[in-house]
Amino acid sequence: MTIEGGVRLVAGSVVLLSVALAHPKCPLYVSENLLFVTAFVGVMLVQSVFTGFCPAAIVLRKLGLRSASGPGAPSPSP
Repeated sequence: MTIEGGVRLVAGSVVLLSVALAHPKCPLYVSENLLFVTAFVGVMLVQSVFTGFCPAAIVLRKLGLRSASGPGAPSPSP
């Protein structure tokens, strides 16, 4: 798995989990305030397009995932 795939996997999982936990009819219901987590993930994905900064990518890189562009490839500059 690449960093790019890992970011999509983490973002999608967090969004699905937060929406499920915010739905009042879900047996695991916690609070509707968890929809702010969904909004936060969306905002972070949008800002990462413009700035190139993605905290999830940094964590995944430290966990050993490689970029799709290959090792040692320069990161895109804004």
